[in-house]
Amino acid sequence: MSEVTSALLAGAIVLALVLHLAWQARASRNRASMALAVEQGRIRTVVANAANVSDGTAGVITWEGSWNSQRVQVRTIVDTLATRKLPARWLSVSIIEEVAVPATFDMMMRPGSPTTFSNFDHLEHTLPKAPGFPAEAVLRTDRRAARFPQGLIASHIEIFSEGRAKELLITPKGIRIVWLLAEAERARYGVFRQAEFGDATLDPALIERLLVSVSALRDAINKSERQAA
Repeated sequence: MSEVTSALLAGAIVLALVLHLAWQARASRNRASMALAVEQGRIRTVVANAANVSDGTAGVITWEGSWNSQRVQVRTIVDTLATRKLPARWLSVSIIEEVAVPATFDMMMRPGSPTTFSNFDHLEHTLPKAPGFPAEAVLRTDRRAARFPQGLIASHIEIFSEGRAKELLITPKGIRIVWLLAEAERARYGVFRQAEFGDATLDPALIERLLVSVSALRDAINKSERQAA
């Protein structure tokens, strides 16, 4: 084989490889766009006017809209921190309305490692737990002297007994719950280091259930505060 032929052959192989990678990248973008459209449709069965307001942060998709006359936010977060055994996909559901609490109240289940969705690790003060909170829960706040209606809160967190609820955040500006949607497929992540979550997608019934849960807790806190005033 002449040098010219060898050069042409090598060039053809490189061109074929480049075209194949470009095709793979385009196919991946198309799949991601289709998946995003499907998930937005599912969210809109619960939050009819949900709009995608994502700011481009990698792995984070955010929708905002209104539900039962309250401003709400639905967010998915892919957490690939190296401190986790497997990447995780979280669902964050928030009501962005006033809550009658004096400071930030953050309950994290099994806070063994940092997360990408929470400032829990930056809250300086750990709260003693009132009866009724899960044994795995840790409570923190940003104000040492703040007092919270812990008995009332504990009576509204049955959903945390299922093991997938990770965080309950209550601030004067809103209330949020974070739920574990899925962990990455172990075999694929182990070989290719790719965070694939299989067929785990957003379930409208789950979104509505979480909204109902945080809404009921917000209403109870605000009602208690009005009665105490």
